[in-house]
Amino acid sequence: MFRLWFEAAVVMWLVPGTLGGAARLYTEEDPLVILSSGSLKPTISNSSSAWLVQFFSSWCGHCIQYSGTWKALAGDVQDWREAISVGVLDCAQEENFDVCKDFSIKFYPTFKYFRAHSPPTDRGTTYRGADREIQSVRQLMVNILQNHTRMDRPQHCPPLEPYSSAELLPLLGQRSDHFTAIIVEEPDSYVGREVILDLLQYSGVQVRRALSSDLPLLDALKISTFPSIYLLQPNGTHTHLHSEKKLRFFFSSLLKALPGVQRRLQAASSSSSVGQVEALQDQHSTEPWRDFDRSKVYLADLDSALHYLLRVEMATHSTLEGEELQVFKDFITVVAKLYPGGAWVVKLMETLSDWLLSLPLQRIPYQAVLDLVDNKMRISGVFLGAELRWVGCQGSRAGLRGYPCSLWTLFHVLTVRHEATPTALDNTGVQLGSAPVLQVMRRYIRTFFGCEVCGRHFEQMAAESLDSVQSREEQILWLWRTHNRVNNRLAGSLSDDPLFPKSPWPSTSLCSSCHEEKNGVHVWNRDNVLHFLRRHYCIANLSPRYSLVPPPPPERAQSGRPEGEEPQGGGPGREEEPRHGNQAAREEHQEVLVRSGSSSVWILGSLGFNSVDMSLCVLLYVSSCLVLMLLFFFFKVRSRRWKLRTTRLHV
Repeated sequence: MFRLWFEAAVVMWLVPGTLGGAARLYTEEDPLVILSSGSLKPTISNSSSAWLVQFFSSWCGHCIQYSGTWKALAGDVQDWREAISVGVLDCAQEENFDVCKDFSIKFYPTFKYFRAHSPPTDRGTTYRGADREIQSVRQLMVNILQNHTRMDRPQHCPPLEPYSSAELLPLLGQRSDHFTAIIVEEPDSYVGREVILDLLQYSGVQVRRALSSDLPLLDALKISTFPSIYLLQPNGTHTHLHSEKKLRFFFSSLLKALPGVQRRLQAASSSSSVGQVEALQDQHSTEPWRDFDRSKVYLADLDSALHYLLRVEMATHSTLEGEELQVFKDFITVVAKLYPGGAWVVKLMETLSDWLLSLPLQRIPYQAVLDLVDNKMRISGVFLGAELRWVGCQGSRAGLRGYPCSLWTLFHVLTVRHEATPTALDNTGVQLGSAPVLQVMRRYIRTFFGCEVCGRHFEQMAAESLDSVQSREEQILWLWRTHNRVNNRLAGSLSDDPLFPKSPWPSTSLCSSCHEEKNGVHVWNRDNVLHFLRRHYCIANLSPRYSLVPPPPPERAQSGRPEGEEPQGGGPGREEEPRHGNQAAREEHQEVLVRSGSSSVWILGSLGFNSVDMSLCVLLYVSSCLVLMLLFFFFKVRSRRWKLRTTRLHV
C-alpha cells in the first residue's frame, strides 16, 4: 500500500500542476471538448450527436501516456463531430468529484459512450475492450452510430448501411446536382463507413457503400477488386475512380478534390455567424481568374507577398528603431540572399539590404524605405511591381487566401533555398542558430504581422519546438508540419476557402508516396515528404507566368511623345512601326549613346551605388578637377616668376 502511495506521489511531483490537469493534458487547441461537472450533463443529454467521453485522472500515469493517442484519435475523426463527438473529463479536479461518482467512475481511464438524444438519466455505456488503439476505438464509434435506429439516429448522420444493386443501378445515367460515390467493399470492411463520415462536412458529393457479395452490382459496374470507388457524375456519366492506394485517406482525399465539392463552413448557430457567412458570400472578387497548375509555385505570388509586406503591412510603422529595426534588417538580408525571383527584385532587395546595413542611424523613417522600394532614385535594374497578382494563392472571393498564403509560400521557398545554398547567409551578420530562416520568420510575425491573434498562435507553436531544429532538413520539415497544424485548426472556419479547403498537404494527387497507413491510421512518410518539398519549392519549379516585369525605359520612347506614353501599336509582343532615312540613323546613334551611358550607371549600381552616391561622386570629381586646375595655374605662375629672376641674374 505504501508503494502505491509512493508511486502516486512521484507522478504528482514529476508532473506539477496536478489540479490543473485538464489544462495540462488537454487544451482548447486540441480537437476535442473539455467537459466539467457543470457542462457534462447539459452537453450529452438530448444531444443531436452521440458522444464518446474519456474520464481520466491527471495524476494517473497511464492517462498521461495515453493522452497523445486520444488527441490523435480526436484529430482523426474531427470531421465526424456532427454525428459523434469526442470529449474528456478530469476526475482529479475537485469540482468534478461528485459528477465522477455519479457516473460510477472507479478506474482511470474509463471510456463511456452516450447515444444521441439520450435522456438526462442516462449514465452511458462503458467500453471494456482491451484494445484502445486509434483504429479499434474508431471502429467502436462507427458501431455506436450504426446501432442507432432510424428514429434516434444523430440528426446529421447519413445512413451507414449498405445499399443494394436494386437501389444503386437505377442511378446510372441519371443527372443530378452532385456527385455520387459508390464504395464497394468486403462485408467486414470499415473503409466505406469511415469515408462516409469523413465527407460529412462537405457538400457536392454523396457517398454510399455496397458489399462485394452483391453480384449483380459487380457485374454491372465491372468491379473485381475491393475496396473500389465507382463515381456517378452530375452530367449522368459514370466511371471507375482510380486511387493510387486503396486506403481510407486516399478515398476521402480524392472525393474532397472533385470539382464543386466544398467544405461547409462551421455553421455556427448564432445569427451573427450566419450574417458573417452571408456577408462573405456577397463579396465577389473583381480580379480576373488566373488559371494555374497546383504542382507549380508562381513568382507572381512571391512578388505580391513582398509588395504587400513592404508597401502595406510595414508602411503602418512611421519609424523603425531598436528591435523593430534589427528584425527588419535581418528579414531583408535573408530575402536578399535567398530570394529566387527576378533579377530586378533581387537587386532591389540587395540594394535595400546594403543601404540598411551601411546606415549608422539607430532610427530611420520608413518613408525612406518606401522611396527606395518605389525606386524614386531611379536606380537602373531595380523594380518591384506595385500590384497584387495572386495566382496559386488566389481565393474564390475577396478576403480569402491571398497574402497569408503567399507569406507561407515565401518562407517555404526560403527554407528550401537555404538548404540548397548553405553558405548564402555566411558573413551577413544574421546569427540566429541552425534555423535562421525560421527564426527570422518567427521574429517578423511576432513584430510586424497584421493579424495579432495569428501571430500569438504561431509564437506558441514556435516556443514549443522551434529550438529543437538543428539542421536545414529539419527547418524545412518543421515549417511544413506547422503549416499543416494551422490548416487543421482553421479548417471549416470563416477564413477557409470553400474552393480550396484547408486539408493535409501535400495531397495524394501531388504526392501519393508521402501518405501511408499504419494500423489503420494515416501517417506521413518523412523522407518522401522532404523529397517532395525540395522539388516543389526549388527554383526549377518556379513559374514566371503572370509576373510583372519592369516597364521599358523612358529613353526608348519615340521623340515628340510625352514620357511614359505607350506608342501606337507598340507594347509587349508587338512590332514597332518602321522608321526611314536619317531619322532612324540619328535615333539609333542616340540609342547607342544612351545604352552606353546607362550600362555604366548600371555597373555602378550593381556595386552598391545609388543615385545619391553617384551625385556625390560627380560633385567630388568636379571639385577635385577645379582644385587641381588651381594648383596647376598657381605653380605655373610661380615657375614663370622664377625663370624671370634667373634670367636677370645671368645678365
